[in-house]
Amino acid sequence: MKLTKVINLLFAVAMVAFMTTACSKDEKDDKIPDSSSIQQLVKDEITMESSSEDALSDANDVLSKDNTKNLQNLPCNAVIDSTFSIGLDTVTYTITFNGLNCAGTKKKTGSLSIKKKVSDHWSMAGTTVFITFNNLKIEKAPNGVPNGNWVILNGTKVWKNVSGGLIKNLSGTGSVVYTVAGSLLATFNDNTNRTWNVNRQFTYTGNYANNDLTLSLSGLGSTPDYNNLVVWGTNRHGESFYTQINQTVVHKQKWGWDPVSGIKIHQIPSDNKKATITFGYDNNNQVVTDPNIRPTHLKVDWVKGSYSGTIFLALP
Repeated sequence: MKLTKVINLLFAVAMVAFMTTACSKDEKDDKIPDSSSIQQLVKDEITMESSSEDALSDANDVLSKDNTKNLQNLPCNAVIDSTFSIGLDTVTYTITFNGLNCAGTKKKTGSLSIKKKVSDHWSMAGTTVFITFNNLKIEKAPNGVPNGNWVILNGTKVWKNVSGGLIKNLSGTGSVVYTVAGSLLATFNDNTNRTWNVNRQFTYTGNYANNDLTLSLSGLGSTPDYNNLVVWGTNRHGESFYTQINQTVVHKQKWGWDPVSGIKIHQIPSDNKKATITFGYDNNNQVVTDPNIRPTHLKVDWVKGSYSGTIFLALP
């Protein structure tokens, strides 16, 4: 009898151990993968894009002036200096920021340098300039109050006026086309870094005087495995990523250059992750169809291995 009881007890213990192991395995297998790095990548890319384009808008205003005497009235809360190199036939404009932009939506410190040939006017088709970001810190400031969501940019971009013409002369007809390529190092407000390579085309249409410009973005970059790349590099988690524009992404000047429509695809191949981002949603996660309503959210359709899901995120 004692032997029988011992055997039964050992059998019961074994069954409990087996059930526990099986449950643990099932729980592990059923666990939904963490999509936080994809979400962070989406937010970072929008923050960097918005910050970079805001700075390039200032550079464009400076380049669009007819002569250096007109430079002191713009951008807001900035000082502009110019240096000529006679032997090299170049001029460098340095914009040093210390305060809110003219729209009162972003606070900027640091500087931006713009170098070009003296004889090449920015309105000429084919003119190329070099834009250098020098510890340029850009912080969102809803209602004119900085909210702590900032990024610091360092690096250089090559900027080309493909079509000729100036954005400031757009009055409802025609377009101005630029291309931008280069590399930036971004430092975020948690002191993490990200390397960002960019190769994109900008097409501006609309009415400059009415603060009603539309910016359409497409990707020009490529690698052996990807095309239509707009940005690629290493995210703040140390993962290599690739971002393609699958459908032209549209930004509106009147909404602080936030994206209002279009589709991007983010991929992190080392972790088998992919996310398709669709812009143009409201606070109720519904598609915005009224051009007078500002989109506030985006949709993320993500895939991680055999798992998938859909989430909505507020624009950062």
